[in-house]
Amino acid sequence: MTRRGRGSTGPGRPSSLPPDGYEAPPPVREGPSGGLVVDFHGDDDRRASYDVGTLPVLGWHPLLAEALALRIGPSGDIRTLSGANESWQVMGRWARFLAKTEPMPAVPEQLTRAHVDAFHTRPESAPATRYGDMLEMRLQFAADRLKDQLPADARDAFNRRLPKPRYAVGGYSNGELDRLTAAARADTARIVRRIRAGEQLVRQYTEAPGQVDPHRRELAETLAAMAATGEVPQLEFSLDHLRRRVELASHLFLTWRDLAPLMALLALVTERNGETLKELPAKHRILEDRAVELVVVKRRRGTKKWFETATWEIGPRQRELHTPGGLYLLLLELTARSREICGSSTAFCFWRNGSKKGDEGRDEHFAPFDTRLNDRSGIGMSTWAATRPQPVLADPPPAAKVKKDRAGEPNDASDGKPASTTAPPLKVTFNQIKTGVDARRTRQLGGHLPSSAKSNTAQVLFANYLKPDEATREWAEEVITEALADAEQAARDAHEAAVGRRGEPTVIPDAESPKQFTNAGLPEETARQLAQGELDTAWTACEDYDHHPETGAPCGDSFLACFHCGNCLVTRTHLPKLLALLDALGTMRERMSEDAWWKRYGPAWVAVRRDILAKFTPAEVDKVRQQPLPDALLDLVEAPWEQP
Repeated sequence: MTRRGRGSTGPGRPSSLPPDGYEAPPPVREGPSGGLVVDFHGDDDRRASYDVGTLPVLGWHPLLAEALALRIGPSGDIRTLSGANESWQVMGRWARFLAKTEPMPAVPEQLTRAHVDAFHTRPESAPATRYGDMLEMRLQFAADRLKDQLPADARDAFNRRLPKPRYAVGGYSNGELDRLTAAARADTARIVRRIRAGEQLVRQYTEAPGQVDPHRRELAETLAAMAATGEVPQLEFSLDHLRRRVELASHLFLTWRDLAPLMALLALVTERNGETLKELPAKHRILEDRAVELVVVKRRRGTKKWFETATWEIGPRQRELHTPGGLYLLLLELTARSREICGSSTAFCFWRNGSKKGDEGRDEHFAPFDTRLNDRSGIGMSTWAATRPQPVLADPPPAAKVKKDRAGEPNDASDGKPASTTAPPLKVTFNQIKTGVDARRTRQLGGHLPSSAKSNTAQVLFANYLKPDEATREWAEEVITEALADAEQAARDAHEAAVGRRGEPTVIPDAESPKQFTNAGLPEETARQLAQGELDTAWTACEDYDHHPETGAPCGDSFLACFHCGNCLVTRTHLPKLLALLDALGTMRERMSEDAWWKRYGPAWVAVRRDILAKFTPAEVDKVRQQPLPDALLDLVEAPWEQP
């Protein structure tokens, strides 16, 4: 089968078939030592073999081998080497746990719910580890062909709902992001100047050797030989010969120490996670000198959804460190010589001092992420940030308050010394960079998740990147607080505008009889009708229903508009209805959006709380609240089809 990739099939081009006599390899085979072995072949062509025979509890080996084969095999959900390694590690923890239990289940048929519960609650593991292990073993034993091999109560114990531990990695603050970006950009600029200066010296020596500065002629000759052969010469042995050899190679090639600032800046500018950046391809297409198009890998999207076509802006040459396309092309320029020597198709290729590993000459050029993404040597972004001439610092911790005694003097617990405000070095990880840039982009777009989602769905963006980020939560709380304040102010303005046109309600808190109402300034007939309840409406009373203050015609407004009307009368007898209305409005506030509630009910709520209840004493209001309140009668102002 030689045809592969997109376009290998189509009308008249059937899919490739294996040769005659082909037999698929068995999912479980017998290893050299006699144990059962499961082979893995990932979608990225990374391979591994797992020897189940090395695990304890021999009676479990057939089931464990079959479960692992179904999980990481061709039809399984695990398609990456890192995922297969994780499944194998969890299986190992399960087998070693069973070997220590009393009584030990020698075969799967002896497994009980108590064993599964003990595995989930084992104290030596962190809550996140126990949660992940339970989920993984549930998936490994989920196949229909394996269910009958485990007792029903044990299967139920695996399948029960598990409380997810609360753990997440937050991002960086705006200040930390700015400092990290500035440091990564400055160091990347130095790397670019260094390698371009070396290339310029090689070109000058090749084209016009006599014009080379005599003080740099020896270096130019050495660099020209390195450019032609790809080999960095061995230097005379000394205490620092390894460092000097790395410095010599760094004139033309990237080295290990260059990876940290380059990858940090790539993560900041492209807003992609570390796995995607490690597998950036060298193959690309330039679109009208404005953008670069390439196919990137995002493994966490699941099987058959790994690949995505990304289009990155190039920008002007003097801004190549600020645009994703410009930085990507710059990376290809810096790694061109090493990539040509090692023959890799990935963007990250560089030179390493291979004397300790036995590599010499051209073999010292390699692509670190071709075989494995979790490189053992480590990129060391935190070390780079802490050891550069101007370290990248985190935000200083908040100063602790100094405890003082009653006399105002510092007590013995604090010794009068304020807490240290020295900022620690910034811990730099891909996860925190991704969280920080996603949170920053969301804030810039006003919190609109569908527009903010870039390489994830809106749901994943919120759950995994925004929700754990403390800075985003604080920003969201500020936005909500400001929005609520604006909505409340709009309701106050609407109430005041209506009162200015129609007049302010008349509140008579201390009167109950017609004579008292007359003394308060009301006409005798109006006072009598008010005392007898003849003027009552839904929650207040109306002095002149037939003459609206603005129109002079009979009133046709909603009862909620009574609180902004000069004809409105409020007495002590109306307090129970008003308090019932406020409670009903509070219930509606829980069922509606804040914006809709403030627009519909805010002006009335402001009028009752600020202009009416304030005229009664708190003791009088509390006394009424202690009695059963009447029906709020809110349906009088609501059409049934408009009720939320």
